[in-house]
Amino acid sequence: MSKVEAIERDIQELTGDELAVLRGWFAEFDARAWDRQLEDDVRAGRLDEHAERALRAHAAGESTRL
Repeated sequence: MSKVEAIERDIQELTGDELAVLRGWFAEFDARAWDRQLEDDVRAGRLDEHAERALRAHAAGESTRL
């Protein structure tokens, strides 16, 4: 059995309350991972082209107020 399969099995055995706690924990864990990836992408310049294109579009009046 793989590690993921073991985790899946264990999750299926959780009570409703335990599952709610796991969901909350995982949401926070996933958000932190996403934040780290975004920060890494910014530092590495992987988003520079997109930012420049957005700024050019805004300067050309092609953006709308949220």
